[in-house]
Amino acid sequence: MKITSFAIVLLGLLVSPFMKINAQEFKADDIIGIWLNQDKDAHVQIYKEGDKYYGKIIWLKNPIDDKTGKPKLDDKNKDESLQSRPVMGLLLLKDFVFDKDEWEDGEIYDPKSGKTYSCYMEFPDENNKDNLKIRGYVGISLFGRTVYWTRVK
Repeated sequence: MKITSFAIVLLGLLVSPFMKINAQEFKADDIIGIWLNQDKDAHVQIYKEGDKYYGKIIWLKNPIDDKTGKPKLDDKNKDESLQSRPVMGLLLLKDFVFDKDEWEDGEIYDPKSGKTYSCYMEFPDENNKDNLKIRGYVGISLFGRTVYWTRVK
């Protein structure tokens, strides 16, 4: 009897680090909503289209270019034909799919640099759906940058 009890306790200790006890299950649509970016100068609306998730800018702290007095443009874009489009309404996040606890296989566009990166998103705290971790990277996620967005209520 003592050996059986000891074996059960030992098995529990070995397995418990790999189990999420009382972990909140995430649903694919939990990411839908309006998010304040890390720089606190834009709101991005994340929405679903088909079975993929996208995000576009719906608010800018400073929507007008100080030099021209006109709406800010995507002037850092490497594609010259896109440099005249306004930043307001710009699609930043595209083609994300949900897989268990993260949104992956998407891309994020950075209008401040004009570059597009591979990306995944996840909630860094399993008990809080109001903070979003976004990791943009080139090649593998080891080579990248992480930002945190906050849900707008």
